[in-house]
Amino acid sequence: MSRIVFAARRFRAGVVAFVSLYSLDLSIARAQQSASPDLLPPVEVAPTERAAKPRAARPAPDQPEQRRVARLPKPELVPASSPVAGVSAANLFPTVVVSPTGVVTPTNLVASSVTVLTARDIERDQRRTASDALSAVPGLNLVQTGGPGGQTSIFMRGTNSNHTKVLIDGIDVSDPGNPNRSFDFGQLLTSDIQQIEVLRGPQGGLYGADALGGVISIVTKKGDGPARATGSVEGGSFGTFNQTAGLSGSQDHFNYAFNVAHFHANDVPVTPVELLPPGQKAIGNYYDNMTYSTKLGAELSENLTLNGVARYTDATLRFTGDTFDPVTSASFPAAAQSTQTVHQLFTRGEAVWSALDDRMKSYFGVNYTNHWNYNISPGDAMATITTGDRVKYDWHTTTQLAPNNNVIIGAEHETETLQTATVSAQNVNKAGYMELQSQFRDRIFFTANVRQDDNERFGEHPTFRLASAVIVPVTDTKFKGSYGTGFKAPTLNQLYVSFPAFFFFANPNLRPEESVGYDAGFEQPLFGDRVRFGSTYFRNNITDLIQSTFDPVTFTSTNTNIGKAITEGTESFVAAAITDRLRVRADYTFTRAVDATAGLELLRRPKEKWSANVIWNPIDPLTLSATVLHVGSFVDGNRDFSILRLLAPAYTVVNVAAEYLVTDQVKVFGRVDNLANVHYQNPTGFLQPGLGVYGGIRLANYDVR
Repeated sequence: MSRIVFAARRFRAGVVAFVSLYSLDLSIARAQQSASPDLLPPVEVAPTERAAKPRAARPAPDQPEQRRVARLPKPELVPASSPVAGVSAANLFPTVVVSPTGVVTPTNLVASSVTVLTARDIERDQRRTASDALSAVPGLNLVQTGGPGGQTSIFMRGTNSNHTKVLIDGIDVSDPGNPNRSFDFGQLLTSDIQQIEVLRGPQGGLYGADALGGVISIVTKKGDGPARATGSVEGGSFGTFNQTAGLSGSQDHFNYAFNVAHFHANDVPVTPVELLPPGQKAIGNYYDNMTYSTKLGAELSENLTLNGVARYTDATLRFTGDTFDPVTSASFPAAAQSTQTVHQLFTRGEAVWSALDDRMKSYFGVNYTNHWNYNISPGDAMATITTGDRVKYDWHTTTQLAPNNNVIIGAEHETETLQTATVSAQNVNKAGYMELQSQFRDRIFFTANVRQDDNERFGEHPTFRLASAVIVPVTDTKFKGSYGTGFKAPTLNQLYVSFPAFFFFANPNLRPEESVGYDAGFEQPLFGDRVRFGSTYFRNNITDLIQSTFDPVTFTSTNTNIGKAITEGTESFVAAAITDRLRVRADYTFTRAVDATAGLELLRRPKEKWSANVIWNPIDPLTLSATVLHVGSFVDGNRDFSILRLLAPAYTVVNVAAEYLVTDQVKVFGRVDNLANVHYQNPTGFLQPGLGVYGGIRLANYDVR
């Protein structure tokens, strides 16, 4: 009997350690994330750094310059960020978005809930990683195992961390080698990012598998105008030393952008001292990330354009893992560090054929992604190496029937593979989709899409989405609502990877997880759109969630489709240009996420989250910003999940930043993160960085902003 008890304990500890390392999603209802349709080519984006102008011609602080009117479906995205003097809606909110419909669309015509972060937002607040940039976005809960480079997951609208599809320049960057096929935001640097769109709600009708919670679409910078070089150097707390360099521009019918970013931190406290055995000292995390990216485009004729994008990341993290004591079944932080090395390659090439005066455009593309993950811990005889690859061929045609009236038809063929020391697996998915985007009398907007996926493992699966918005005359109140479905395909890991030593066996008969979701809300502009406020209610019903089940007779475990979950809540905001130089915004999110079978709260879904941001330009060259982020208490497990449920305390963090334009080519900047030096853990068992002070210099051609 003692042998059986020991085996059960060993199984539990082993599986928990494995899952907690890779998924960060140890909820009652677990799920996955997978392949993605890419409906957009690399989007043409206007750079934020312009050649110097005579002083009298410069715009007001933070004011976007006038851009040329580009032709759909690839106009330039205006990098508006915060409210600005003398300009109304364009400054409180970005003027156009792409992800809600797959077509560049003005934000006031969009029915979906979408938050946009621009290059200017990221640069002003000095967010060096995507995880930092996204931390205050409404509807999201970000969880990171410690400091920079730690496994980072995002829970959108209470859904699981692998229920968010992530695209970079239209490329699905989820990892087929990851047990839940999610994307680790901890490896994504921001220096070359032009715009991040966070699209909330089920998006299966347009984006296929994995978009149950929503989509995060990232667009990188594109070269435009005369050649210009940029560079920056930054240093600060925790042994931080970061550098960036870039070269971009365009000549005749050719455009180019090349970027290199280096992020380094060599001593970030992560391990809570109270978890260490007596006499053992905590070792800070070491993280080093080199990211290289490029975006190229060539107009071969009036009708034919070729585009290409590539991104390569080489990152190494040395962190304190856990040691398991087989005698006591206890787990505690190890005395020596583990090493994780990540290589990521994301590429896309496409041809764009235009016809009918650019009213019809056809896109023919191929994507290739490769994730190579190397992990070794003290005492391991050899490293664990996992490789995940994805190849996707896609075509879609966008036809403009009239302004803001479009039809999209497309198809995809995708193959993903998994390679480990013991398993080699592959899966193929084919899909076709169609969308209609309509506008009536400039006040009624409607979008409908439908998609059919055909997966060689589980067969056909249809999804759809309907979204509509109405702008009321006189008050300009915008009422919006949407209803859609989504699904999450089982991962190759769940289907084929077993761990006999832990009595865990794969299940090749898993079905997709499914969801139905809807939202409804309003937005109200006031005083010429210098003030805007609104609120949205959302609800998601998720079924067939993939969960681990244990058979007490055979003492084995496997994954099965038995889970159900309900998530609902509200997202509210108010934004205002108080004066020409002072702008504020506040967001509040309430989320209720429960296991519909057991009636328990899902893990790592705080009920309340709010943030406030203030931007002040006291004089033209100087910009000051401050962000307050509050995350309410949430249910979690302890570090090794020997305690399955506990209440993690709430925390509030204040970040401040300043930048000063010394000349049109030189900017100095500095920031203080976690100003009050709050000690908090999210997830439980992993300290987040305390007080951090940073500063640096950036060289470029700048307008005074």
